[in-house]
Amino acid sequence: MKKSLIGVVAALMACQTAFAADLYQAAPPAFIDTPPEVAVQEASGWYLRGDVGYSFNKARSFEFSRVVSGSNEFVHSSTESTKDSFLFGAGVGYQINNYLRTDLTFDYMAKSNFRGTATNAAGTGDDNFRSSLRAYSLLANAYVDLGTYGRITPYLGAGIGGAHVKWDTVKLDSGCCEFEGKGDWRFAYALMAGASIDVTCNLKADVGYRFRQIGSGEMFGGRGAVSTGRDKGLTSHEVRVGGRYVFNGCDTAQYIPPADIPLQPAVYK
Repeated sequence: MKKSLIGVVAALMACQTAFAADLYQAAPPAFIDTPPEVAVQEASGWYLRGDVGYSFNKARSFEFSRVVSGSNEFVHSSTESTKDSFLFGAGVGYQINNYLRTDLTFDYMAKSNFRGTATNAAGTGDDNFRSSLRAYSLLANAYVDLGTYGRITPYLGAGIGGAHVKWDTVKLDSGCCEFEGKGDWRFAYALMAGASIDVTCNLKADVGYRFRQIGSGEMFGGRGAVSTGRDKGLTSHEVRVGGRYVFNGCDTAQYIPPADIPLQPAVYK
């Protein structure tokens, strides 16, 4: 009887221990919600560009000297007028990082008609000069991108280089004479502002404004009593549209982190 009672007590204690073990289990370690690290790659790489535009041109004065009654007389133009013209350009560049890029551009300014006046040799009025000019420019440019807002990236830039200005034959309305047009390379610089628009990860549209200043140079050759003429340069305000093709633009797209995993509560059995 005594042994049976001890066995019953032992069995009850074993059941109680098993029930307690089943009731309580150590809580699993809490999930630590650490946000994933956002890795934004720096945009970089080579690109090609092409542009078309319209140039509002303003010619500066021209000058020459001539012999009148045995003495040399210096002549400075009274008025100058240059017609507007179209522009075409192409270039190759490199995106250094998200904020800085540089390129080398070649531009062609189409034919622009020129009119000017200067005092005639008799001193009784003005001679009317007629001609036209074309210009090619080669500029090294640098740009600062001012951050991207949606698909739009505004920028500022500057360029420096040279321009080749070619004058056609210079004629006087009086019909008295013609002068051979000259062409030469001159110093040139430009200031730019605009915005690029992401069309695809490789293709960007570009809309901008450029101020360009071309320096002085030879305008026409001397003839008879008239010396070689020189112009004081050309100023242009240009509206441009174009595009840039970035070779590895898709490879430098921003990394998008995965969605956060919600914290799971501990389960008790």
